[in-house]
Amino acid sequence: MKSTTDQKADVSTEQKIKDAARIVFMKKGYAATRTRDIAEEAGINLALLNYYFRSKQKLFEIIMMETLSRFFNSVISVFNDENTTLESKVRELASRYIDTLIREPEIPTFILSELRSNPDMLLTKLPVKQVLSKSVFFRQHQELIAAGKITEVSPVHFLVNMMGLIIFPFLAKPLIMGGTNLKAEEFKNLMLERKKLIPAWIKILMHTK
Repeated sequence: MKSTTDQKADVSTEQKIKDAARIVFMKKGYAATRTRDIAEEAGINLALLNYYFRSKQKLFEIIMMETLSRFFNSVISVFNDENTTLESKVRELASRYIDTLIREPEIPTFILSELRSNPDMLLTKLPVKQVLSKSVFFRQHQELIAAGKITEVSPVHFLVNMMGLIIFPFLAKPLIMGGTNLKAEEFKNLMLERKKLIPAWIKILMHTK
């Protein structure tokens, strides 16, 4: 039986490997990443990495699901809040995700590129359909339509427009910065401004009365 010290060492080493894998996978993608790259990033030998994680595929699945779960669960908590209005939810999502993507700008590209290679992963591993279709967010949208306060009848358009306004600038960051000569701090400030602008734009797009 392992001692408490050994167990703590296992957790520490395992987390070190996962942190390194996250960095390398987000930088290179799954196909271009070698287990040796992850071992070097973690500062350990390849044999130790293989001891904790038997394959690159297994390690990637763990990192991918942790990233997806963190990203998705953040949406769920906002979507299913009974105590906030739809308008408040849009403000919260814009603020929360812009702050997250400023801290971790690689997330959108990583998720989209890997889901393109394995599109069933999100739907099979996470209850996306059930949560979204039965969310308070969608229910409130339908209630506003019934009350004549929103003329855009599709909650999917509502969601896609909102998430596109939040995420696309981070996907297009190199193009935006290169085409406008923006420096990193200027780009960050531009994104922070969008925390207030996106809710206003969404209100106009959805013809909210």
